[in-house]
Amino acid sequence: MMKRQRPYILISNDDGFFAKGINFLIDTLKDEADIIVVAPDSARSGYALAITSMLPVQAEMLKDEEHLKVYACTGTPGDCIKLALNRLVERKPDLVISGINHGDNSSVNSHYSGTMGATCEGALQGIPALAFSLCDHRDDANFQPLKTYILDFYRKALVWRFPPFTCLNINFPKVDKFAGVRICRMARSRWINEIEDCERNGYSAKYYWLSGSRQSLEPEAEDTDIWALSHDYVAVTPTTMDNTAYDFVELLRQDY
Repeated sequence: MMKRQRPYILISNDDGFFAKGINFLIDTLKDEADIIVVAPDSARSGYALAITSMLPVQAEMLKDEEHLKVYACTGTPGDCIKLALNRLVERKPDLVISGINHGDNSSVNSHYSGTMGATCEGALQGIPALAFSLCDHRDDANFQPLKTYILDFYRKALVWRFPPFTCLNINFPKVDKFAGVRICRMARSRWINEIEDCERNGYSAKYYWLSGSRQSLEPEAEDTDIWALSHDYVAVTPTTMDNTAYDFVELLRQDY
């Protein structure tokens, strides 16, 4: 009788291979699957789907164990997935999983997120993909409350039929006990007061620091990821790589 093949999972992130979040994810799933990790060699937060095109990219193998290989990559999260799928994987992964991110990637943040960048690259390559984020930026954030939820999402994702070019953006609130899981849409929001002026003694050039705060444009809407997180729910947002504004397409066709 042939031994059943374990699922094959490609894991990445944007906080770096050393981050607590990605290592908690590996520990949670290592008994469930064969895992290959290809993650940045330093923090790449905010890189979204950026790729490295003007410099070569390197990957160093850090661990080669039964059921687990770990590489540190000099590129972006998107580079990590591209390099893994084109050169490093043993077979096509059953899932791409990115995270667990240290910080909120809901709503407008998902556009900038390197965590989502890795997930989106997986979706673009036709592989079911999940992004996990915890709304806690601390290096020593407590990921333990996420464990049973991550296992549940992972097991279900293996059998869900993902539509083409879609992935799941899953955000956890910073609480010890979750109110449940909510399937949400992405809240409309934007960042405001984003630039701070900086001064450096002896330099005539001006410097700026990216800062600001997120402004919700629909704070009362109860079907959004922001509302779910603010009420202690795990927010699950199905996300598509098709950026077409279909309503606007129909409007424009009236003139052409």
